[in-house]
Amino acid sequence: MDLGANDAYIRFLGHARSATMHRVGYVLGDGFQVMALGSQAVFEFANLVAGETFYVVENWSPEGGEVNASLGMRVVTRELTGRSRADTWMLVGVIDPLARPASQALLQFVRRVAPRARRVAGICTGGFILAEAGLLAQRRATTHWAFAEHMQQRYPDIQVEPDRIFILDGPFWTSAGMTAALDMALGMVEKDLGPDVARAVAHRLVMHHRRAGGQTQHSELLELAPRSDRIQQALDYARRHLGSSLSVEQLAEQVSLSPRQFSRVFTAETGQSPAKAIEALRVEAARVMVEQGRHPLEVIARETGFRDRRHLREVFLRRFGVAPQALRRHTRSRPDA
Repeated sequence: MDLGANDAYIRFLGHARSATMHRVGYVLGDGFQVMALGSQAVFEFANLVAGETFYVVENWSPEGGEVNASLGMRVVTRELTGRSRADTWMLVGVIDPLARPASQALLQFVRRVAPRARRVAGICTGGFILAEAGLLAQRRATTHWAFAEHMQQRYPDIQVEPDRIFILDGPFWTSAGMTAALDMALGMVEKDLGPDVARAVAHRLVMHHRRAGGQTQHSELLELAPRSDRIQQALDYARRHLGSSLSVEQLAEQVSLSPRQFSRVFTAETGQSPAKAIEALRVEAARVMVEQGRHPLEVIARETGFRDRRHLREVFLRRFGVAPQALRRHTRSRPDA
């Protein structure tokens, strides 16, 4: 959708769906992870796209006043009381929720306000606040991958899914770490104002694409982590041309190395052979298409460089233990798909 030509239409959508303002309350504890505040920009730009103030964002804390972020900066907050109101509560996590657990005052507040809020969200390790308050029992949830196992061990009655960007189960939303808060906030905007507004906001925020909740936290490009710009350039080229053969000779030519030298340097920097790394990139792209799209598997296989549908299925079974069709059915059955 062309943003310039459709701004008036998007503003109309926002106006039609925003008869009342929606209050978003960020709950900050001492040492909160400062990255979470970046997600407030999603609501700010949703107002700009809609052409009116649909979202009102406020910062709160149990004691009120100035609260120290993990980086040391201070943020002025309002004091949480029995009269505090918000349609959406965003519980902001800390860098280490095991070393800095939520206070009893905060837990009591969350238990009290959850039934009368439209939704309550745990950003990153903020999901531990919901878990400790007993609100995620018998529900699905996620958190930063580094603490997912700890959450599952500490709260066995929660179905922790460590490889998800964000999850919504009933009125409770939980997100993975750091930038995943942006994706979760965009998911909320889509629920409130529709997909056109959410896409426009993502475009204004210069996000390459809006990751849906079911998308994996894992990134093959980050996992490979080459040391040199030359190998990174080869990987970037491969990601843009997954439908091509991507032979060692072709990749080596892109970075002006001989095939033998390229293979040696690539393996030394990434710990994988070029063939294994390219397969990993292909299966990551195919998984996103299977989970988020409706393309036939033959099309997905062709566009991501697999020989055919059967080859795609073989790789999925080897890597994920599940066939592409089963993964698609499972994804569509989830409310955050």
